[in-house]
Amino acid sequence: QLQASGGGLVQAGGSLRLSCAASGRSFSRINRAWFRQAPGKEREFVSAIRWSTGTTFYSDSVKGRFTISRDNAENTAYLQMNSLQPEDTAVYYCATRLRSYYSGRDQYPDFYDAWGQGTQVTVSS
Repeated sequence: QLQASGGGLVQAGGSLRLSCAASGRSFSRINRAWFRQAPGKEREFVSAIRWSTGTTFYSDSVKGRFTISRDNAENTAYLQMNSLQPEDTAVYYCATRLRSYYSGRDQYPDFYDAWGQGTQVTVSS
């Protein structure tokens, strides 16, 4: 299973680091992604990392503020979020693909086979 953690309440301009750890089975290290969902909105792609190459992907709304990384030994992905703004408030979900990888679909939820439970991020103004 995937376990997301690290959410919380932070003031605008602050930082948080989210973690997405895989445990309980031998998850293929293919890729890991973060999505978020605000109340009344659709789930939105935030960032992804291709495990083997470290290639990263970001949505335009977080590029330059968020950084995704991975720890291969821990099978954990991280999302460092800086310069947080109220519009970043959402439940953040991590996801992983278990089937073989192909490029061009990292930003689509249906590309992923396993999801974590979500962690709440709230940014106050």
